[in-house]
Amino acid sequence: MSNRIGLFTGSFDPVTLGHVDVIERASHLFDTLYVGIFFNQDKQGFLAIEDREVALKKALAHLPNVSVFTTQTRLVVDVAKELGVTTLVRGLRGAEDMAYEASLDFFNHDLAPDLDTVYLMAKPAYRYISSSRVRELAVFGADFSAYLPESAVEEVRKRL
Repeated sequence: MSNRIGLFTGSFDPVTLGHVDVIERASHLFDTLYVGIFFNQDKQGFLAIEDREVALKKALAHLPNVSVFTTQTRLVVDVAKELGVTTLVRGLRGAEDMAYEASLDFFNHDLAPDLDTVYLMAKPAYRYISSSRVRELAVFGADFSAYLPESAVEEVRKRL
């Protein structure tokens, strides 16, 4: 049997407990799971890429088969080919995420027909947590710490 290699991507600005939960669950499905911090042209960055990477690596340090990397200039399918990835992992909070993910899946599959995608539903406790809502709470001075791993709380507080 060949190595099962997965790739979970996002902007992780900041990484949330929902992200960590999906990554932990996905780490059990693969021999190697890459977590890629990718540039999203539709989102204005809050944390610097380097700060996101620090927070993510600390939050995932307990997962020996997970590796974190960053890229700002490459497509997911190109990185997946380079890393030998056969399966993309995506998290879904609800129907609105599914609609967005379906459009990504169309292009990913068109560009890389051998690349599969698996979807993991967010646990109910994390269904409404999003990085954008957490950023909003932070900017307006509300307590956001219940929604992030401690490493991300530290990076957001530094940024503020």
